[in-house]
Amino acid sequence: MPASGSASALPLYICLAGPTASGKTAAALAIAQAHPVEIISVDSALVYRGMDIGTAKPSAAERASVPHHLINIRDPLQAYSAAEFVQDAQTLIRQIAARNRLPLLVGGTMLYFKALFDGIDPMPPAQPALRAAIEEQAQQKGWPAMHAELAQVDPVTAARLAPADSQRIQRALEVYRASGLPLSHFHARSAAPARSDVPLISLEPPDRAWLHARIAQRFDTMLAAGFVDEVRQLRARGDLHADLPSMRCVGYRQAWDMLEGAGDVAAMRERAIAATRQLAKRQITWLRSMPQRQVVDCQADSATEQVLRAVQALVARGTQA
Repeated sequence: MPASGSASALPLYICLAGPTASGKTAAALAIAQAHPVEIISVDSALVYRGMDIGTAKPSAAERASVPHHLINIRDPLQAYSAAEFVQDAQTLIRQIAARNRLPLLVGGTMLYFKALFDGIDPMPPAQPALRAAIEEQAQQKGWPAMHAELAQVDPVTAARLAPADSQRIQRALEVYRASGLPLSHFHARSAAPARSDVPLISLEPPDRAWLHARIAQRFDTMLAAGFVDEVRQLRARGDLHADLPSMRCVGYRQAWDMLEGAGDVAAMRERAIAATRQLAKRQITWLRSMPQRQVVDCQADSATEQVLRAVQALVARGTQA
């Protein structure tokens, strides 16, 4: 039985990916002016309500100019998994195509793209009682001890997690206790051969320094727009904490730590920019592993025109298929 979430039998859809700060939103809006599209966000941070500045969320005007999906669909207290994304994206792709519009998937969460392209095996759903029991044990023993326990039942997963990575250790133990199977079992089963026929346009800079400058400039713009106040308001809710997936997003974790007393704004800025650069590096590495990607130089003055030509060719090819 194939892994659930297979991308087969879906109508034509086009993906626009790239590292953070590569200009994906602007390119997507240009595509929307030229083609009847609806945008499906492929971004694990944009799903959260109240996290607008630090995620560079498209503005209300931009979202009004073309339909956007999978934005503001979760409270920051809630998790959103790759499996949920695949299910939501597949449903949306079919619905958008039925409206005679082109589904345009835009974002930089590469795990989501990979899950959509390759398929993902269903894992046990969240088990609040199990999670609470694991949390209680961790408070007594510490997360390094829980990591050691994980190493006994799932050495493959434990080997790739830091002993203090509470969120992922907790989930791995939860999966094992719920199913009797290690998390690595589900990951291995979902590792189908990557699809190489999904149209993927990749915005990539030939000069990494250019991207680094863009990342720094964008973060400074976020600071000027009130990013620290945004995180302060989230923290003031009282029900959020630093280990939630939402608060682990790049920028938010560093700002949260600062508000907890870890340095000043200048130090936080440097940590956040460094973390964003590392994220961009991982995104580019993933993109380079995708054989079907069509690379567009996002530094070029003609980047938008290149993207539009690539989309036009893909649409024509899809219409003829």
